[in-house]
Amino acid sequence: MPISGDDLFFADTATLNQAWKRGEISAREMAEAFAERLEKIGPGLNALATSLKKEAGKTASEVDKERKRERFRGPLQAVPFGAKDLLAWPGAPTTWGAKPYAEQTFEEPATVLKKLRGTGAVLVGKLAMIELAGGPSYRWAKASHTGPCRNPWNRDHWAGGSSSGSGAAVAAGLVPFALGSETSGSILTPAAFCGVTGLRPTYGLVSRAGAMALSWTLDKIGPLARTAEDCGRILQAISGGDGKDPGSAGKGFYFAPQFAKPVAQIKIGFAPGDFDQWAEESTRPAFAEALRVFQSMGVTMKEAALPDFPYGPLVSTILQGEAASIFEELVESGKVDELADERQIAGLRETQNLLAKDYLRAMRIRRNVTEAFGRFFYETDVDMVLAPTRTSTANLIAQPLDASRRSSSSAAPAQRPPGLVQHIPAGNLAGLPALSLPCGFAEGLPVGLTLMARPFHENAILAVGMEFQKRTDWHKRRPAV
Repeated sequence: MPISGDDLFFADTATLNQAWKRGEISAREMAEAFAERLEKIGPGLNALATSLKKEAGKTASEVDKERKRERFRGPLQAVPFGAKDLLAWPGAPTTWGAKPYAEQTFEEPATVLKKLRGTGAVLVGKLAMIELAGGPSYRWAKASHTGPCRNPWNRDHWAGGSSSGSGAAVAAGLVPFALGSETSGSILTPAAFCGVTGLRPTYGLVSRAGAMALSWTLDKIGPLARTAEDCGRILQAISGGDGKDPGSAGKGFYFAPQFAKPVAQIKIGFAPGDFDQWAEESTRPAFAEALRVFQSMGVTMKEAALPDFPYGPLVSTILQGEAASIFEELVESGKVDELADERQIAGLRETQNLLAKDYLRAMRIRRNVTEAFGRFFYETDVDMVLAPTRTSTANLIAQPLDASRRSSSSAAPAQRPPGLVQHIPAGNLAGLPALSLPCGFAEGLPVGLTLMARPFHENAILAVGMEFQKRTDWHKRRPAV
């Protein structure tokens, strides 16, 4: 039966690609349907930065000509997608989510968008984001040129930062997948809050050329999508060395989960306290059930804790030091005052006062973090670790973020074991890959679990994620938008 109705908007990439190959729907019809839905629903969620409907239709028509010639490029051909508005695209504004850059344009596309264009995927819109990707600090969900991005599951709640538009758009069926970026949590957090799957790749695996820089040594680009399998296909398309990115690892990625270690042989580290002490009480039943699913998969669960480092302060210092240089002109010109969040303005001004010795000390300690994680997986004898992506559900938009959320980078209270709760700042410092999987709901809002592994072990976490999603249907749930 041809795909139609809401089934079209909530289908995975393989379903859409195969429907196009069979001639059940044209690429142009698909692109226009998603672009129209993005234009209709996106503004109400504050998720849309710029619609590319007209250009997408033309691109899709060219893709349809390839089907007639039986020129099949791969599994993303004809599939529409969206991109966070820090990725350059010719002919469209690239606002970085901030008023001072509202009219900014670039002549060359970001490398990742050029790569996706080469697969035959069709860009239908640029998606909203927290201004300047959230650095160095912000206090309100409204810290965006497009306003607070609303969660499709409950519009009184936030979609998560800073890739908020990407998370909301995928969750609401406005695009089958989207690209986001992460410096310290900006892919994983909206994935968890919006109930979608998000992949943070190993640092350097995906080129950042043509993307706004927030922190040269922390920034990463990755997908938010329906499934772990989708994330693997997208990562294969966007990965690879790039001389235009000084941080490029010079490596590609081939999605081959079938060659990863069998799931029944996998050893996963976890900390019980993350789930029954750190997690907010309303989320604990969902997390407990998700743990039972993992145990049913035959994996070996072992207790583990992260190496002991001040992860949050290290990330903060490094980010401040690098953002001070990146946004020096914004601050000195006075245009920083046009930003939407007062704490963001004050934070950017304060970066100019950071001492070089403090930045360099943080980078030296970071080297110790990287070395410690090089030993961690071997000494604990685990292949990956598992923890709540966030220990709470999405914040209320009307409340300041520091009043309603418990930061994963905050110091652990004495009565709570440290466990793995700081995996977001820790994993970003060490450049580790991580996959956030939707695993249930608490009070009507999604929650997610994160798998994190050694550098360049994306196939391992994707294989485990795929097995989890074979046994659950949280990734198939649809908000009433």
